[in-house]
Amino acid sequence: MTDLDTLIACPNCDALYTVAEPDAHTRAVCTRCHTVLISPRRNAGLRVIALSSAAVILLIGASLAPFLQINVAGMSNSATIFETALAFTGGPLLLLSLAVTAMIVIVPLVRLLLILYVMIPLVRQKPPARGATGAFRLAESLRPWSMAEIFVIGCAVALVKVADLARIDFGPAFWMFLVLVGIILVQDGMMCRWSIWKALEDSRKS
Repeated sequence: MTDLDTLIACPNCDALYTVAEPDAHTRAVCTRCHTVLISPRRNAGLRVIALSSAAVILLIGASLAPFLQINVAGMSNSATIFETALAFTGGPLLLLSLAVTAMIVIVPLVRLLLILYVMIPLVRQKPPARGATGAFRLAESLRPWSMAEIFVIGCAVALVKVADLARIDFGPAFWMFLVLVGIILVQDGMMCRWSIWKALEDSRKS
């Protein structure tokens, strides 16, 4: 019988493989759908913590600072992301407004904090934080619902349509959000989930 600890399943196509940890800077890729399964990197944990910390700061700043200022017919108006998302809190749009706020601010923030909660003790070579396994599982389950990059794409489409009607000035939050999306993409690409699960499991057994 094959030990389950020696198996890894592709998260996309469910293909099973026997684990063979690659060397640093090499990757294990699913032969069926080409999803990256294992991608260990030296000092990746420190980089993930640094990127996650920067993303938390940017996300908080981007939520509170002015995002856009619209000027038309001599009048101007600016709004933060929170003010924009919560502008439609009446009637049937309330649920939509809450969902938008959650997916572009709350869910990404919670996920980043969970990653920091899990990663900091591991990188310091300390025992995992209490509930670290559940916290990392929750962070991974929130990943599809963290839609900061989708929000940026939606803003780009909307700005193209509004550009002919009014003059638009980008606030500091707009640039923060662009940098934030880039950081999150780099962080997700750098984080080897198999290595984190293995570290959590090894700590639990020791």
